[in-house]
Amino acid sequence: MEEGLRETDLEQDLELKDLNQYYGTQNYYSYLGIKLTDGIAYIMRNGYSWFVTDAIAVIVANPTVRKYLQEDTFLSIKLKLSKSKNSADMIIDDGNGNVLYKQHYSMTDAKVELKLFYDNGVLMLSREY
Repeated sequence: MEEGLRETDLEQDLELKDLNQYYGTQNYYSYLGIKLTDGIAYIMRNGYSWFVTDAIAVIVANPTVRKYLQEDTFLSIKLKLSKSKNSADMIIDDGNGNVLYKQHYSMTDAKVELKLFYDNGVLMLSREY
């Protein structure tokens, strides 16, 4: 993790009780060449860094997503929990439901579903858009 997102800051609030306070950002953090907002930093500090880093890895390295980003700048990234909430899927699409990438997690301790947007090199919570 880079500046502002240290492992020692992890609080493990898997319910993300303060998530509703993030409507915009005052700071940007850089991770693997992607700018992250305050809201993304919050979820990373509170138990969801695995989800964010997986999403960033796909944005940076997946050939299908990279090709799409040559033509457009927007992605929608969802963490969808199973009904039993023991497994989850990360779904990356173009914002219109056209799935570009899907990854299954057979085990997770995540408590909330998340929706992130990536636009013009910035990864943000959907409410920060």
